[in-house]
Order: sequence, then C-alpha cells, then structure tokens
Amino acid sequence: MNRLVSACLPFLAMGFASAAFAAENLSDQQLEGRRFFQQSCGICHTKPTLTSPVFGPVLSKATFTTGDAQPKKQIADGSPNMPGFKYHFTSTQIDSIVAYLKTLDAPTETPEAKK
Repeated sequence: MNRLVSACLPFLAMGFASAAFAAENLSDQQLEGRRFFQQSCGICHTKPTLTSPVFGPVLSKATFTTGDAQPKKQIADGSPNMPGFKYHFTSTQIDSIVAYLKTLDAPTETPEAKK
C-alpha cells in the first residue's frame, strides 16, 4: 500500500468516527433534516473545498436569532437568489431541516479559508 495512503487511513477513520458520533446525538427528526439539507441545500450553503465559493450563507444555529418562523418561510418561499421549496418539501420536512440546522455550530474561519 502506498505510504501516503496508509498514513492517511487513521485520520479518515477518525473523521468517520466523529461523523458517526455526531449522528448518534441527533434525533430522528434532525437526521431526516440533515438528509434533506444534504440533498437539496448543501450545494449552495456549504463549502465543499477551501478554494470553492459558497453561493448562499453558511447556515448554523446562529441563523436563528429571531426564532424559527423566518427560516421556515425562507426555505418555503425562497428569495430572489434562492428557489423556494414549498412544492418540494412538506411543512414537516421543512421543520426537520430547521431542527437539523439548529444543531450546527457556526463555522470558524481558518487562515486558509480567507485566501
């Protein structure tokens, strides 16, 4: 096996373990919301690599400074820069997305991310 690959395996295993640990701490509703978010929202609201842009705001529990009503309305109705999902998701599914987002810590900027 390539030395680089074998050197990276422990770090990959730690990543999978932390993802599994995070999933264990989520309720069924939050797990469902995470799945919907990853399928439909993550393409614009997450940063896949350090050099790629984020098209929408990065979402976290800090998004909910005024409660749940505004984020639910935003997801359902959209905005000029975001499609609405009221015909794609039921209100219960939108509630699941919001419940999941409320579990996410605000991202921390790293020096590499500012470049």
